[in-house]
Amino acid sequence: MTWEASSVCLHLLFLLLVSGTVVSHWIVKTLPGFPGYLPFKLETGYISVGEVEFFYYFVESEGYPGADPLLLYINGGPGCSALNGFLYQIGPLKFNISDYTGGLPKLLYEPNTWTKTANVLFLDAPVGAGFSYATTSEAWNASDTKLAAQAYQFLRNWLMEHSDFMNNPVYLGSDSYAGVVNPIIAEHIINGNEAGIEPNVNLKGLVLSCPHTSMDLEESTRVIFAHRMALISDAMYESAKTSCNGYYVDSTNANCTEALAAISQCIELVNEPDILGPSCAFISPNKAKEEGAQGILRDYSGNFILPWSKKTDFWCKNFEYLLLDIWLNYKSVQDALHVRPGSVKEVFRCNVTLNSDYTYDVTNALPYLKNLTNSGLQLIAFRFQSAMAIMTWQSHIATETWINALDLTIDTDWRPWFVDGQVAGYTRRYTNSGYRLTYATIKGAGHSPAEYKRKECYDMFQRWIHYYPL
Repeated sequence: MTWEASSVCLHLLFLLLVSGTVVSHWIVKTLPGFPGYLPFKLETGYISVGEVEFFYYFVESEGYPGADPLLLYINGGPGCSALNGFLYQIGPLKFNISDYTGGLPKLLYEPNTWTKTANVLFLDAPVGAGFSYATTSEAWNASDTKLAAQAYQFLRNWLMEHSDFMNNPVYLGSDSYAGVVNPIIAEHIINGNEAGIEPNVNLKGLVLSCPHTSMDLEESTRVIFAHRMALISDAMYESAKTSCNGYYVDSTNANCTEALAAISQCIELVNEPDILGPSCAFISPNKAKEEGAQGILRDYSGNFILPWSKKTDFWCKNFEYLLLDIWLNYKSVQDALHVRPGSVKEVFRCNVTLNSDYTYDVTNALPYLKNLTNSGLQLIAFRFQSAMAIMTWQSHIATETWINALDLTIDTDWRPWFVDGQVAGYTRRYTNSGYRLTYATIKGAGHSPAEYKRKECYDMFQRWIHYYPL
């Protein structure tokens, strides 16, 4: 960790010692950029897990908070802020991108928020994501298994501070890379409940959005996906299939290596999150010059953000993401959210710089997913149909492959599901002695689906969470 980060830690420790008592959570009634009072109950706060202070956003259900499910939601990356899910995916607010001309971005209410039917706890995790921080240099180090253990402890600690929600059914939600962590958190909860650790967590299921599960599986199936989407020719596919023996991961076979190199040349410039959209620059800091560029974009954002109503062939979805980087770094925003002064120097939608402190120690989550098939839990895994994904091109083919590996019984076979009389995607349901897994695709969505199809994803979630068929 840098000298500046160490200084921040010492400053925070001094504040804690001087103040003696630190308030850990607050009710937020207004936010800069949103007119008037928020039309929902928002709480922000910190939960201590060892030497890490995890920041969260909690939105009470607009339905029946005391009875509706409690969803712990973790974004991917790893390193993306909880506000990525809050503002772009399943939360009650979104940015007004139709007439943005610079300055503080404006916020709008999102009617297709999952908080209409569930209490949602958005978590900045791992440490270094959003406003979560460590109080010692060693605690900045994170990994898949460490994140799972910390998220498990965070949930128990949060429930102890919010006893009104101890009996609510609990679901674990994840997006993208966090899909590898969610099954491990579930295993921790099950083991902790069986050991009698208090409070008991009333775990009922998992919500997996475009879940990352296995590096090798996702890497290998990308060639099949590219062929089915007509990004490579039949001849290229057959050449790779023959020379690689159907396994398209780092081969020592010269013919296989050559075939994969030809395929990579065809697909490397395709926009992975949405193959139908333009390829965009990745707006997140990973080098000093990119950090400088962030400042320029914020200071002169009106010259770079194209209004939605005037978008041209050069419009890029990543410009929407830049609005969060701009909004988050306003002091008035951090004050409204009750961020502890000095805890974070600069914050981004997705902090890719934490990769140097993060260890990817779970390359395959399938054993954890397999263990859960005897748990009686309810799972839903959903993803796009017309996109590849960040991180080795996760695709519906990879998802269907790991689901088939679970050896489940098909309860309801492949069929379309509908929203407002239109086909929203396709679904299949599996069972195993009380365990239920619903697989759904979202037609026309990119990565992540809720960013592209909010209404469809809300309808899907609302039906599933209340045990209605899609």
